[in-house]
Amino acid sequence: MATTTVLDPQHAHFDVLVVGAGPAGCSAAMTLAPHYRVALVDRNTDFNFRIGESLCPAGRRLLHKMDLWQDFQKQNHQACFGNRSLWGNDQILETDFLRDPDGNGWHLDRARFDLWLREHAVQRGCQLFAPFALSEVEYKNGTWHILLKSQNQEIMVTAKILIDSAGRACPVARKLGVKRTVNDKLVCGWLVGQEQPTSADAGFSYIEACPDGWWYSAPIPGDRRILAFFTDTDLPSASWALKPQQLLQPAKQLHSLAALLERCRFQATEISGYHAAHTSSLETPFGDQWLASGDAAMSFDPLSSQGIFNSLYTGLYAALNTDKWLRGEVEDFSEYGQQLKNIQEAYLKHYSEWYGLQKRWPDKPFWQKRIPQNAG
Repeated sequence: MATTTVLDPQHAHFDVLVVGAGPAGCSAAMTLAPHYRVALVDRNTDFNFRIGESLCPAGRRLLHKMDLWQDFQKQNHQACFGNRSLWGNDQILETDFLRDPDGNGWHLDRARFDLWLREHAVQRGCQLFAPFALSEVEYKNGTWHILLKSQNQEIMVTAKILIDSAGRACPVARKLGVKRTVNDKLVCGWLVGQEQPTSADAGFSYIEACPDGWWYSAPIPGDRRILAFFTDTDLPSASWALKPQQLLQPAKQLHSLAALLERCRFQATEISGYHAAHTSSLETPFGDQWLASGDAAMSFDPLSSQGIFNSLYTGLYAALNTDKWLRGEVEDFSEYGQQLKNIQEAYLKHYSEWYGLQKRWPDKPFWQKRIPQNAG
């Protein structure tokens, strides 16, 4: 998609400006665009491969609510029927979605999914600025004044409402001086490989705990498979994550994971990466005529498999609360803030339960750091 510019100065005035065009930002933008003048700011023109491809079954409800379900079914993402894990003991536990009222989940082609969401936002009337980044922001006389910059262009726009959906970087919140609490030092190294799918492993994610963290593998569209390792950045094992092309060697030291990779005839490609995966949240996810959604508001440990769902959900409800404000039905976003607080409390409870199940290496630093959260 080509760089978007604004030639008519009148078009630089918006009701809502959304920073970040991932699932949270696009969810908010496409919900508001049919009713208001909405701008969406994205650093990228295209989307490269990124990890974070699991959409849980309840995502179906959000896709229906945003009138995306029919088109989503045509995108040929890969069904996810459940999870297999070596976690609390040495036995593989299988959980499936057979009894889930929403049916199966999905392993997404994440780059294609994100681009598809952005295209829908534009189709519904959203003005796209890409590739642009937020450079300066100032609030005066009830209006936001925002300077957007690309490599060779600057655009000044104004908006009544700002929505920060730009991930953990949360540029709006940071420029406003809002503090972010980081709960741990979890990082992830990952690589993508080609596979020859087997019926035994099709549609299942795999998780295995080890003394210094945990491993994840899942099939993704295009006869490919993701292999990822999660650990804390201050542990020696982080060197594996920092050099993801070398992940196969330690992975093959684990009997069950090695057997999975062997069955699928996993062949690593040059696609790999390293990124933060910690739990974190803003001190406050809203203020005067601004609010945050998705990872910008609060980021989840990938063990939860709730990241994309949470981004879609909070983006949608950020939009619904913005609509209430623009209609004069509410004076602030405290209702939205309470929604996010409830989500965070539920997440932290489950976080403690997930990690509390693993008791095999209580003397190892990775697990010791998580024991206090398990105690309650």
